[in-house]
Amino acid sequence: MFELSTLIATGVAGLVGGCVIGALLARTMHPQEQQNRELETRLQQAEEKLNDYQHEVTEHFAETSQLVNNLTQSYKEVHEFLANGALKLTNPDISRQIIEAGDGKLISRDKVSEEESPAEPPRDWAPKEPGETGQLSEEFGLEKEETPPTAQAS
Repeated sequence: MFELSTLIATGVAGLVGGCVIGALLARTMHPQEQQNRELETRLQQAEEKLNDYQHEVTEHFAETSQLVNNLTQSYKEVHEFLANGALKLTNPDISRQIIEAGDGKLISRDKVSEEESPAEPPRDWAPKEPGETGQLSEEFGLEKEETPPTAQAS
């Protein structure tokens, strides 16, 4: 009735068609795999960006450290230059003050020593007498109102 070659060709064509249809159905039925691939790609991109950012931060702080070291060295050189100039060009008292300024000991003639005027809290908020509240207190200026006695029902 049918030739054997026709039956084999029809069978192979049906098998190939079934495989193609099966693959398409499998893809549409399982979108999770595509989402997983997209997520993996985004994760890899995010990791690359993070690594690039960390590298930039490391370079930034290394350069900042170098610049601060350069600034410190320049400051020392300027101070030494000024100190040498002061020793050569000024009287000993001014020279001593300039040298001490490098150690953070510069004394201002206008400054009053701490022994002469002890530190006090500002008087605008400090209690004037024990038990009083200052002006910046939450209770300042609030009078305590006496509540009128309530009439008792007979």
